[in-house]
Amino acid sequence: MSGKITFQGNPLNLAGRVLKVGAIAPDFKVVAQDLKEARLSDFKDKIKIVTSFPSIDTKVCDLQVKEFNKIATGLSADVLIIGISKDLPFAQQRFCEAFEIKNIKVLSDYKTGSFGINFGLLIRELNLLARSIIILDKNNLVRYIQIVKELSSPPDYQEALNQLQVIIKNPALAAKEQLPAHCKPCEGGVSALSSGEISKMLSWIQGWQLVEDKKLVKEFKFSDFIEAKYFLDLISIIAEEQGHHPTFTLAYNKLKITLTTHAASGLTENDFIMAGIIDEL
Repeated sequence: MSGKITFQGNPLNLAGRVLKVGAIAPDFKVVAQDLKEARLSDFKDKIKIVTSFPSIDTKVCDLQVKEFNKIATGLSADVLIIGISKDLPFAQQRFCEAFEIKNIKVLSDYKTGSFGINFGLLIRELNLLARSIIILDKNNLVRYIQIVKELSSPPDYQEALNQLQVIIKNPALAAKEQLPAHCKPCEGGVSALSSGEISKMLSWIQGWQLVEDKKLVKEFKFSDFIEAKYFLDLISIIAEEQGHHPTFTLAYNKLKITLTTHAASGLTENDFIMAGIIDEL
């Protein structure tokens, strides 16, 4: 779990990966208003303000979309604003047409929750998105994160715009050394890592057991079956997007995860990428 917020003072839990300033933002899949798939990777060479909200049918979210639509008119062509919620694309289209929302892209995370999971903004109890403003530079490096602690409160627009001006002055920072953000296709003669390469990559992850130099294994324990199954479901969505699938053994409140690359008959970089993502969850 990636954090906690409140709604009218009542605590809520955020599920998903832990997003950090200075890291490369993970890709995600959402749905455009024409029902076509959209990804973060579709918006290259732009500074991106990604703002999420629970539902356009609420007053604060309504105003949030309208405010960013207005803000967008004063920004350069190098800056793109993306609004994301779990509203159906039909509802988003109706809202955008009714209020002439033409300056920002409003997208839906209703289908798999990919954005919410990858950015750690999925509210577990409500299956809605937390209210946030995330700014990514042209290299998709996370430069600013604002998660609104009280769901019924608006975001701090001015603070985000102040940070945007700083980012515009240096719009493409280089990322620090880290595991790649996405698994690579591994069919067709991919080679397993050597013992030395495995030893180096083990330093990037925590708590995984190396078995026979061919597998990474880790067991997670939860309060009950529902908690364990929820975690498995989150990983399943990420694994499908990454194209790299772990082996799961679910026994009541315990989930054992095994990673290996069958095409290489051993471990590849993909296994360490998935292990790192699972730990972020």
